[in-house]
Amino acid sequence: MSYARALRCRKCGQEYPLQPLNRCDFCLSPLEVSYDYKAMARGLSREELAAGPRSMWRYRDMLPVEGEEVDIGTGFTPLVKADNLGRELGLDRLYIKNDCLNPTYSFKDRAVSVAVSKAREFGFDTVACASTGNLAASVAAHAAKAKMRAYVFVPSDVEPGKLVGAAIYDPILVKVDGSYDDVNRLCTEVAKRYSWGFININLRPYYAEGSKTLGYEVAEQLGWRAPDCVVAPAASGLLFTRIWKGLDELAMLGLIEPVNTHMYIAQAAGSSPIVNAFNAGSMHVNPVTPDTIVKSIAIGNPADGHYALMVARQSGGGACAVDDEEAIAGVQLLAQTEGIFAEAAGGVVVGVLRKLAASGVIKRGELTVASITGAGPRTQEILADIVRPFAVQPTIESVEESIGALVRSA
Repeated sequence: MSYARALRCRKCGQEYPLQPLNRCDFCLSPLEVSYDYKAMARGLSREELAAGPRSMWRYRDMLPVEGEEVDIGTGFTPLVKADNLGRELGLDRLYIKNDCLNPTYSFKDRAVSVAVSKAREFGFDTVACASTGNLAASVAAHAAKAKMRAYVFVPSDVEPGKLVGAAIYDPILVKVDGSYDDVNRLCTEVAKRYSWGFININLRPYYAEGSKTLGYEVAEQLGWRAPDCVVAPAASGLLFTRIWKGLDELAMLGLIEPVNTHMYIAQAAGSSPIVNAFNAGSMHVNPVTPDTIVKSIAIGNPADGHYALMVARQSGGGACAVDDEEAIAGVQLLAQTEGIFAEAAGGVVVGVLRKLAASGVIKRGELTVASITGAGPRTQEILADIVRPFAVQPTIESVEESIGALVRSA
């Protein structure tokens, strides 16, 4: 059963029935799902959760879904002890939460599984989204599983691999001549015109809840404890806030000790409005025009930027950005130390982690989790320069001539 009871305004506290609604009618602030935590605490235990399926749906009772879930096998992704990368960075207790291994290769499957399940519960026959690429693939895949129609809107400069990654599921794929922020504004208008379940508009409160399962999993995989530090990428800022919410809920339910986790936001320097606000000591996020190869987190006007700042400050964490070259170096370092091929957003996380460790902000002995949210193969074009093969004839003499010196010096 679900313990979800209402939608509640984050600002004024006004409550609404559970319905496809994202904004408060009174103050226009975002709505989020509220729960009966007292009843939830009585009904849940570590043992019951651990006995559940090895997917995000082991936490079903902590999510706002009453009907049958739309599940394509999302969640319970590996939490890898990153000893090799840790040695490079000077961190003894570094872990990678590898959400590259979700069914459509990004963490978006967590959020979309909940949102599409709720869309079907509300009676929608069509779902839609605005996306930089990963969300489009996830919405299309879940719609295919649910036998629903899907419309996915993406910016015109989205990576070709991500277009294929969405198109394979046969949605209505719409390229918009503009940035993600232009796509999002357009979709807000489209959502007013058509009776669709817009994953990141009228279904956003439910979409948001799926992401907190990442926090649940990290704590369970660490033996039911919160990490000392978390580094996670921020586009809209929603994932960042929900990792924190997941940890906080577990503590509230008595499933882990009180949380003392320092949360660190990672952004690309060419699209870092949240980092800019943090560094300025402000709680107001000024929009920017994105200029970065890290397209999956290139949102210039982040909807949850203010709330991400609140989490970073309240947790004693921070915010940091790296440029495109540092992001590419981070992608390579993660691959060459831990065998994980992440997209550029993962390189941003590794680059930020390097800076925070080098400056002593994250200490060597702190248990640190870096969240890698999307896989690299769909964005290979940013790494084309690394392909420098030796060309040989099919003879041992040709091999010796070309690479013999390398072999002998190894």
